[in-house]
Amino acid sequence: MQTPVFDARSGGGKDFGNLPEWDLTDLYASEDAPELSRDLDWLEKACSGFAASYEGKLAGLDAQGMLDCVLSYEKIDTVAGRIMSFAGLRYYQQTTDAHRAKFMSDMQDRITTYTTPLVFFSLEINRITDATLDALFDTNADLARFRPIFDRLRAMRPHQLSDELEKFLHDQSTVGAAAWNRLFDETIAGLTFDIDGEEMGIEATLNLLSEQDRDQREKGARAVATVLEDNIALFARVHNTLAKEKEIEDRWRKMPTPQTGRHLANHVEPEVVEALRNAVVAAYPRLSHRYYELKRKWLGLERMQVWDRNAPLPMEETRTVKWDEAQKLVLDAYGDFAPEMADLAKPFFNSGWIDAGVKPGKAPGAFAHPTVVDVHPYVMLNYLGKPRDVMTLAHELGHGVHQVLAADQGELLASTPLTLAETASVFGEMLTFRKLLAAAKTDAEKKVLLAGKVEDMINTVVRQIAFYDFECKLHDARANGELTPDAINALWMSVQAESLGPAFDFMEGYETFWAYVPHFVHSPFYVYAYAFGDGLVNALYAVYEEGTPGFQEKYFDMLRAGGSKHHTELLAPFGLNASDPAFWDKGLSMIEDLIDQLEAMED
Repeated sequence: MQTPVFDARSGGGKDFGNLPEWDLTDLYASEDAPELSRDLDWLEKACSGFAASYEGKLAGLDAQGMLDCVLSYEKIDTVAGRIMSFAGLRYYQQTTDAHRAKFMSDMQDRITTYTTPLVFFSLEINRITDATLDALFDTNADLARFRPIFDRLRAMRPHQLSDELEKFLHDQSTVGAAAWNRLFDETIAGLTFDIDGEEMGIEATLNLLSEQDRDQREKGARAVATVLEDNIALFARVHNTLAKEKEIEDRWRKMPTPQTGRHLANHVEPEVVEALRNAVVAAYPRLSHRYYELKRKWLGLERMQVWDRNAPLPMEETRTVKWDEAQKLVLDAYGDFAPEMADLAKPFFNSGWIDAGVKPGKAPGAFAHPTVVDVHPYVMLNYLGKPRDVMTLAHELGHGVHQVLAADQGELLASTPLTLAETASVFGEMLTFRKLLAAAKTDAEKKVLLAGKVEDMINTVVRQIAFYDFECKLHDARANGELTPDAINALWMSVQAESLGPAFDFMEGYETFWAYVPHFVHSPFYVYAYAFGDGLVNALYAVYEEGTPGFQEKYFDMLRAGGSKHHTELLAPFGLNASDPAFWDKGLSMIEDLIDQLEAMED
């Protein structure tokens, strides 16, 4: 079962046209649909039948028997994924709706119960010797295609618990992290913020932080601080509980660090992530510190406040980008790169695959959910009409195109590790940015576009690595005992000043802004995948700009591979290697080059 790719972004504006909504009937017509009941009944029988056929017998299967087993497992995964995609997407549309929340919870409970008999599968696979599995792969090419699945399962061998404990963890999952995630989601979606007597949700309030009017930006920031402070005990409880739960499970699994599980899931070596992290932190003075000092001068400020971080430039026109214009911009940019890319993106706009509007109770941010390979992805936005929302659209459509192309790999191999899942999304943003830049008619327009791109890259690279450091500190500190809200606040501020640099002052209340970041709750240590993806795309785009023959074909091949290949295999055709520490400096140098251009425009 695949999971949505979350992105915490926001935009602004009001008169932006007719925004699309999801049509979920490609999954199920309704929660009462007979097809849903049919699939639930089939799933219950299929899971028990799978266990009856294979439990205790995997080690004795021949190659064809193992292939049949894997294909049966994949079908179960697909049906379960379809059900949970439907329940989850309905829930994200309105997380404050008790009926939708109950439906998703009930589906989670039933699928968890039905799939408990499957826990044996990975445990038994990991008890088979390497030599036995290699012999099976050597004799059956169709089975050998699934080798990456076996490799990922077997990477967990040193951390596998007893069969009984694994089943217990599976059974209690719905009242563990999943329950705390729901509490967080419903709390965030239900928060209201008072702006001059008007009650606003979190998306619209965060949007104020990128308004031209500085007073409005300050009001938005102070409203966020006030409401988060009022709820900080609850958010601290969520983080304390999830971090402690993770520490307990990691200890039982003998995970050497809190980050190990994420690295294993991402199929990336810890030293590669460490090289990325160190390269970005070392570059803070050359990137964020230098850029924000430029921005401070542009804004005419002695000191910047946190509500100035995403402020428009003084020469930037305040305008609403209507939905039709945003659609055309992105599709044109995709089509200039390759007509096939635009063709893959078009159904998202005309087939009910995008839910774009900001609505009460809707989950904040943006994501692309691949659902299952025999349906199609769905994209969620909170579109409010600012130019940055166009970039978010380009980003999420990149995910969607990637997910469509990878679907031919089948359910088990289509899902891409997070480190590679950001490749197509960030590349889509880059294509859109370059098209807009080429069309700029004045130096002022070019400056605004360059500054916007630098800020997006700083938010994607510098800010996300600062987030990663915050999480590392949080989990390390929680291992030594309960953390008060003030203690978590202090950890947050320790990375913010370092990453943003000396141009900033920090208002009272900013120390609580960790509380609304969903990644810390849903996917610990997810955030470094953004920086990984941005660095990777910067290097890829440099290869593209060099006019490398057959680049588009190689690029589509990389996306079609889904999760079937390691990052070293995927990058090799482009002459790139993420395991080389110098690789990350190449990606960061592209951001430096853009800042150089901005500095040159000051002369």
